[in-house]
Amino acid sequence: MSEAFDYWEFFLAETRRSNAPLYEAFTRGVAKDEGLKQLAYTVRAGQPPANVLYAAVQYLLLRGNGHELRSFYPNLNGDNARRDLANAFPLFLDFVALHREQLAPLVSSRVTNTNEVGRSAVLHAGFRALAREKQGPLHLIELGPSAGLNLIWDRYAIEYRQNGNTFVSGPADAPLVIETQLRGKQVPPHGLAPQIASRLGLERSPVDLTSSDERDWLRALVWPDHVARFAKLDRAVAIASQEELPIRRGDALELLPDALSEAPPDATVCVYHSFVTYQFSQQQRAALDDLLVAASVRRPVSRLAFEGTLSGEAPLVLYDYDGGLKTKRVLAQCQPHGTWMEWMG
Repeated sequence: MSEAFDYWEFFLAETRRSNAPLYEAFTRGVAKDEGLKQLAYTVRAGQPPANVLYAAVQYLLLRGNGHELRSFYPNLNGDNARRDLANAFPLFLDFVALHREQLAPLVSSRVTNTNEVGRSAVLHAGFRALAREKQGPLHLIELGPSAGLNLIWDRYAIEYRQNGNTFVSGPADAPLVIETQLRGKQVPPHGLAPQIASRLGLERSPVDLTSSDERDWLRALVWPDHVARFAKLDRAVAIASQEELPIRRGDALELLPDALSEAPPDATVCVYHSFVTYQFSQQQRAALDDLLVAASVRRPVSRLAFEGTLSGEAPLVLYDYDGGLKTKRVLAQCQPHGTWMEWMG
């Protein structure tokens, strides 16, 4: 871990931006505790230490551990959750000490394959913008879909809200409705979903939704102060569990050439990802770009990227690759979980 970059100061700022006071209290304590930091740094390469450590703790609580620490978790206690957060870290420290043997293998082996279904509100708008410009139905390839909840983004209804007005996207009878506040003056493309020719996810560690263990780990990755996110996740899991999702296991960069070649000849090819490439090395990000540039010599390829930055911004970016050339447009600035969006078009 580089000393030039204070990871814990960065993560502390993230908890503040994300309105997560419980994890803010934990992080203030962990930042001063070398033993806890060393445990967090046993994560697999490319994994964020705080997210995995906190998820491992919450995973044990979700699976029934009755330690007093659980009384601070809003998702487990609702309005009865304790608010004396000055006392939260000492109990966190005690919990880790008592359960280190269970936590250590979780921290060193698990990954942050989060499926934040709220991001589908952002994807909805991006795919509509793409469909307006291109010919033919969309052939969609998602990198790192985790459980595949954002692979079926068009199953959900989106309500974009702006100055008392509501603009609806998606099916009227959708079992999950995602609300997003619009900032600025523009309204994103909305209405019925564009035609989809096919969809495919490429995932190194796909989540098996039939496994209670894997479902609980998926839920443990949601920050406990974000109660509404838990509700959306549970509804999305219920929807996804009713169908077989087309997810191909393996390294996304190795699988991508075949996935591109399988696209129907009359379709618009779009590779997309949301909060995935932060786990890529610089070389992997460059390899992805080079691969799409090379593929575009044979046919145009688009790429919709919704990724965060160190400053906390989360732009929605559309890249077009055609004839070996690449162009880039920022379509929107967004909250990382899709709770608000400023459409730029």
